[in-house]
Amino acid sequence: MSRAEQPSRRTVLAAAVAAAVAGGTGPAAADSSAGTAADAPPSAGAQTRTVDNRAWTTYRDWRCGTAQGTRALSGRRPGIVITAPAGTVDYTDPHTGRTASWEYATWTSPVHRLGVPATEAIASWNAHTPEGTWLQIELEGTYSDGTATPWYVLGRWAAGDQDIRRTSVDDQSDGRSSIWTDTFAIDDPATGLRLTAYRLRLTLYRRPGTRLTPKVWRVGAMGSDVPDRFTVPASTPGLAQELLVPRYSQETHVGQYPEYDNGGEAWCSPTSSQMIVEYWGGRLTPEQMSWVDPAFADPQVCHAARFTYDYQYEGCGNWPFNAAYAATFDDLQGVVTRLGSLTDLETLIAAGIPAITSQSFLKEELTGAGYGTAGHLMTVVGFTADGDVIANDPNSASNEAVRRVYKRREWENIWLRTKRYNASGKVVSGTGGVCYLYFPACPTPRQRAALAAVGVL
Repeated sequence: MSRAEQPSRRTVLAAAVAAAVAGGTGPAAADSSAGTAADAPPSAGAQTRTVDNRAWTTYRDWRCGTAQGTRALSGRRPGIVITAPAGTVDYTDPHTGRTASWEYATWTSPVHRLGVPATEAIASWNAHTPEGTWLQIELEGTYSDGTATPWYVLGRWAAGDQDIRRTSVDDQSDGRSSIWTDTFAIDDPATGLRLTAYRLRLTLYRRPGTRLTPKVWRVGAMGSDVPDRFTVPASTPGLAQELLVPRYSQETHVGQYPEYDNGGEAWCSPTSSQMIVEYWGGRLTPEQMSWVDPAFADPQVCHAARFTYDYQYEGCGNWPFNAAYAATFDDLQGVVTRLGSLTDLETLIAAGIPAITSQSFLKEELTGAGYGTAGHLMTVVGFTADGDVIANDPNSASNEAVRRVYKRREWENIWLRTKRYNASGKVVSGTGGVCYLYFPACPTPRQRAALAAVGVL
């Protein structure tokens, strides 16, 4: 979003919160003891990193998890599906009030031991949920003192919105960590407490008596411990290249669909997502967009807003929901991660991979932007010969005005810092290099090398 100085849900991450019992659905009361299988210990030198990515994507990965009613499928894109339900549960949708019965089955990952003991963790998942199905993702972690977190719900999600309303879950805390929309966060990092390990649990749901099933082909999380900083070291320019990414303005949608946060400045995230989806060849059919008012331009942006909308957050800026939306298009993957410098972005751009970045800034901190924001997504598509950032900034008056060039040093700092001053002079948070990466399900060798270089594959 690009609302100047509107409070961000992440501004409160450092604040103390009241303790609350984390809630779950269906099998949330299942055994929460530590898993028996674990990833290899972190390699030497891992402590110098600030980000740890782990994803389960291969047939072997899926076979290594603990299944209750699910099974692993092999093939070009391995995943898990329901085979025989583990049980049935009633779920009352908090956003519609409807109660329905659902069969469910679960898959629980092995324990992943973080190479970077983390203050925050953000999950990503890629899945197909046909009508009559949905899924839930949860995280249970181990603190650095050896105690365990509750099972936290990180999202209840479906590609559509007719069976359930996709939603984050508020009021989850044990007094030491909390869930803020899409982010697990240690309540007070200054105490030294960290998340040192976690496992994820997927619960797949379907209508009773059917043979329908969700299919999940990627699930993982990014743990990070980015140091507090108002400024970051400057990187050296190393690439002059621009990718031809479609350009869409969020501002041409002002006032459209109040039920999906009213268009305009609230739609930076889905607008950016749609740009990159289409860069990779993702297209919506006229039938898929038939619900959009024919008087509206770029109906695909309206579609992206509707199908990334988080009914609890009441907005389209849920990071994992955007990545999951991108992965509903054929042969695409989507993840949320953090990068460490513009050099990382140059590595990706050189391999043909654009990125969606999250940043916040005052109007005077980014020359040429013309606005300030407490949280905004834009798409990085290249670099000039001088190393400046070429961005498709959806906060523009028209599609033609979307392409912007921002000064490298200014842009790098507002993106990578974790602390900043708002217009009132108060210290608030920055995103510390958060970005969405969407890329092919089967990357080329060059793309795979670039993704591996930034820690995603």
